[in-house]
Formats: sequence, C-alpha cells, structure tokens
Amino acid sequence: MTPVRLILAVAAVLAPNAPAVAADDLKLGETLLTRSCGSCHAVGRTGASADKAAPAFRTLGKRYPIEALEEALGEGIMSGHPDMPEFKFDADEVGAIIAYLQSIQQR
Repeated sequence: MTPVRLILAVAAVLAPNAPAVAADDLKLGETLLTRSCGSCHAVGRTGASADKAAPAFRTLGKRYPIEALEEALGEGIMSGHPDMPEFKFDADEVGAIIAYLQSIQQR
C-alpha cells in the first residue's frame, strides 16, 4: 500500500461518522422557514431579503454558529425590533431547521 493510500485509509477509519441528513428534514426546514420567515428574510441559497434590514439566512453562519440557534428556536425566538413576531418550534422542527440552515450556508 502506498503512503498516500495508507493515510487515506487511516483517515477514513478515524474520521467521525457524520449523521446523514434526510432530504425530508431539509425540505421540512425549508418549508418552515419559508412559511414563518420568508416574508422578510431570504431563506434560500440565492435571492435578496424582502426586507432589506433582514439578513439572508444563508449568511447567518458568518455571524454565529448555526447550532447556537437551537435553544432560541425551541424556546421562542424573539428579536429586539417590534416588526419580528415571536416564533417557537417543536424539537423535530428545530432539528430540521438547523439542518436546512447548515446546508445553505455560504462558505
């Protein structure tokens, strides 16, 4: 075995197994965000936010880790401005939203 193949083989064994994200979860996350947030925020990989002050969701990862949103989404996300309503999602919905947000982040 060549050194390169040996390194690749060892890396494959030692690499953590990332859980596969189900397409249904991604679709659910996209649907929830479109319905709840899409009137102001751009929720997809492209496009501008309808409200120019509302950040596109594909850029949220530049501000903070997407996983940090889990608690806020489950307990009720509130904003400092009066135009944004409070949203609260159940655990399955939160998981789907986080998976979707992670999938669209700009690198």
